[in-house]
Amino acid sequence: MKPRRVNVRGIVFKDGRLLVTKFKEDAGESAHWGTFGGGLDPNESLLDGLHREMIEETGIAPEIGKLLFIQQFGEPDREFLEFFFEIKNVDDYKEVDLEATTHGALELTRSAFVDPSSDFILPAFLQTIDIADYINNERTPFIYNELPNNA
Repeated sequence: MKPRRVNVRGIVFKDGRLLVTKFKEDAGESAHWGTFGGGLDPNESLLDGLHREMIEETGIAPEIGKLLFIQQFGEPDREFLEFFFEIKNVDDYKEVDLEATTHGALELTRSAFVDPSSDFILPAFLQTIDIADYINNERTPFIYNELPNNA
């Protein structure tokens, strides 16, 4: 059985645009955008982990709202389970200074509000799902599963 990593991610969405970041890689910058967040520490709750990750990467304390999306996927050496939560204090994220954070400048190259339907964002479902509908209406969280049926 593969080990499982649990990640938490913040959805900062305003006027049809999603706050995302580019990640540092060995060859420079990732080709895709992704949401802020990361892995839980041992015995850390989902909400505590998201609060910590958002501060580490953006320097801004989040007001965490409802659970919007869940994603499960695998890589050759491990499985991932990710929880995406609404961030309510969107206006606080107008300017993210990665250099002023504890982890942002180490792990990330830049951030921006982008149009999810026209930019390459992972996970890919963020490019097609109606994010505003999930934030503004009472909906069951969207579950995206990329694991094979026999995993």
